[in-house]
Amino acid sequence: MTLIVTLLGGESTGKSSLARSLQQHLSRNTSLRTICVPENLRLWCTLAGRAPQAHEQAALAAEQHQLIVAAIQAQPAPDMVIADTTPLVIAAYSELYFNDSSLLAGAIAHQRGYHLNLLMGLDLPWVPDGLFRDSPVVRDAIDAILRRVLQAANLPFQTIYGRGDVRLHQALTALNPLLDHSLFDLDQNQTFGRVPWNCETCSDPACEHQIFTALLQKPSS
Repeated sequence: MTLIVTLLGGESTGKSSLARSLQQHLSRNTSLRTICVPENLRLWCTLAGRAPQAHEQAALAAEQHQLIVAAIQAQPAPDMVIADTTPLVIAAYSELYFNDSSLLAGAIAHQRGYHLNLLMGLDLPWVPDGLFRDSPVVRDAIDAILRRVLQAANLPFQTIYGRGDVRLHQALTALNPLLDHSLFDLDQNQTFGRVPWNCETCSDPACEHQIFTALLQKPSS
């Protein structure tokens, strides 16, 4: 079975950087065959030189799903697919920019087929790219939509915080219980730092703290 890990979040939340870090770490330190699926929305914007219009959103979401499916069906079969966003992120943008929620139902259905959903925390500074990133306000709004939809659909997710190795360590911690072997010993932290929970500034402290604490306490198989 191919394990599907999805990275969710708005602009400038570190999705692509974490996707690359995860794949590089797993390639160097395990025998797992991994495929990283890029963010179709950003590739499209780069090629078109503009942001998509309302009528183009559905096709973008469908193509993101097909890219994930193609990665799963690749030969030799991968052990893991790391998806740098899913149709759910495109559906969130469609709701925010165009007041169109029609893509959400299909996006949620796709999301139910994935094994681990990592939502990027908002602790990283927002950085303009000189192209398509809008503002920290938009980033926060997309985050709010994603949280609302995931929680309403009862889709479990882990929020990932920190920079560099700290963020990578949290992602690996979330991934560890889903594998047949441990990626690392959670009791030893010479390689990775730890980031403290900051419930006072977290937008959903009880949910995130409880979910991640339970994950840390779950024994590996």
